[in-house]
Amino acid sequence: MLKDKGCTVWIGDSSGGAIAGIAPTAQGIRVAGYDKVAEEEGAIIKNFDREGVFEVQPQGKFKEKMYLAKPIFDADVVINVPKLKTHSANIYTGAVKNVFGCIPGLRKAMYHKMAPDKEDFGEILADIHEAAKFDLHIMDGIISMQGEGPTAGTVYKSNKILISKDPLALDTIAVNMLGMMLDDIPVLSAAKKRNLGQYNPDEIEIVGDYNYIPHLEGFKLPKNFRSTKQKNNKSVIKVIDFFKTKPEINKKKCKQCNMCVESCPVKAIDVSTKKIDYNKCIECMCCHELCMHKAVELKKDNVIAGIIARLSV
Repeated sequence: MLKDKGCTVWIGDSSGGAIAGIAPTAQGIRVAGYDKVAEEEGAIIKNFDREGVFEVQPQGKFKEKMYLAKPIFDADVVINVPKLKTHSANIYTGAVKNVFGCIPGLRKAMYHKMAPDKEDFGEILADIHEAAKFDLHIMDGIISMQGEGPTAGTVYKSNKILISKDPLALDTIAVNMLGMMLDDIPVLSAAKKRNLGQYNPDEIEIVGDYNYIPHLEGFKLPKNFRSTKQKNNKSVIKVIDFFKTKPEINKKKCKQCNMCVESCPVKAIDVSTKKIDYNKCIECMCCHELCMHKAVELKKDNVIAGIIARLSV
């Protein structure tokens, strides 16, 4: 449809996996088939881990400068395409949560550490929505994930597509379809408080194949749904610290092409020594993604964590 209107279509993302210190975006795009679709349809892949960043200043609770993928700001129109799925920790992830993929590379781990509490993490998501421009949200719920997502869930054939200009309205209807209320999802609390969109189902107009909220019969929710147990956020931070990863240039492999220096959006790499100033480094992984000689390696601060990661591959 966009091609018919003369648009040049980009497909962009930055995958999760930052805590484990891997760079799965290119692999994710390939395995999911987006590279094939892009080739067939004449679209352009934008791997957010190699496209540079745009600096923004959050207006919410956390004042740390935020670096978002540059293509989000270069595009004339941005369409957010979340998947309908439940999440073992956050209960549900949808249109509001999906934009976390606009944070390139390893920096996602910093935000998880900064805001291990679900409501605080919601503040980070609200900051992204306020800083960037998302014109439309299209949720793919044709085949959704139920139960212990995002990695241990099972397939549920929902046969639904939800479309809205309002991310919170879309998520409100989606969680109602699953038999929950918006207040059951702590990660959406900040979006509600900061007026990111409409959250009252009675105020949301439903059009298309339905004029009511359809219920997905037999949809399995995560085991910790409505759990009253207090989560130990300190343990989350310890795990993140244990697997802390940073880029490091291997001098033996380096061919002095300076691609890493030129691609670094914050100029954190010394041109002569190739040392990285980690006080400047935002861990976006542009240097790692663009080095043709594989000289930029992702090193774990903890030796034991590195051994565990190699054994798990």
